[in-house]
Amino acid sequence: MAFLGHPRPLISLPSFHSPKTTHALPISCFSTRSNSVEAVELKTSRKEYSPGVIDDVFLNVFRTKMAQEIGWDSEKPGYDGLIDVAHRIMVGRSNSEATDAAVRILRSLFPSWLLELYKKLISPIAGGKVASVMVARVTALSCQWLMGTCTVNSVEMPDGSSWPSGVFVEKCKYLEESKCVGVCINTCKLPTQNFFKDCMGVSLVMEPSFNDYSCQFKFGINPPPPEDDTALKEPCLQTCPKAIRRRELNSASVVDVSKCPKA
Repeated sequence: MAFLGHPRPLISLPSFHSPKTTHALPISCFSTRSNSVEAVELKTSRKEYSPGVIDDVFLNVFRTKMAQEIGWDSEKPGYDGLIDVAHRIMVGRSNSEATDAAVRILRSLFPSWLLELYKKLISPIAGGKVASVMVARVTALSCQWLMGTCTVNSVEMPDGSSWPSGVFVEKCKYLEESKCVGVCINTCKLPTQNFFKDCMGVSLVMEPSFNDYSCQFKFGINPPPPEDDTALKEPCLQTCPKAIRRRELNSASVVDVSKCPKA
């Protein structure tokens, strides 16, 4: 969920830590992605994000808002407990109800007047470019505690121009830990897109990869209609515990158990 852990959207505080460095082969980040994203070559070393003190504050604030929305909190500490609460949002709710709940959580992180001012005063400037570039930078700076290492990149707009309004998440921690396509779609992708558009006046499409757990944010671009959004048609992750159990129970059945029932 972009912007999730930042209670003040226009002020970003860096984490007080030194990133760890691991070695990786030089590859193109977007070798299998849409041409609408500018290809960026990874260096021979990449930084692995390590949360700091400020990140812990963001996590606790966001988790508190989640627990208040659904009236339940996990006994597990830290990020593991947050993931438990994220799964609980899906319990007893339809997909649309879960998405609406997640939007309310996002809205509760900001003063309503601040969101309204941003929508009215900032979003119209330069056809939305200023607002899109601003939120991309704030998202990349403030949400790594939730998603992991992410960087700002360029996005090709429908008119052929290029804006530095993209955010590329190398390997989304939220998706990796939740192990669920439905949790990703209904508590992150769809509510985040709706939140930025409806509450801040900024269009956004998020393109998660369920193969390598990366995710591309494209601020300033409208999402496709649901029937054309390939992310909404993805099967369960191979690591999903419930999917594994369904496959075991239906091994001799002709029932299609690949589709995530929560997506």
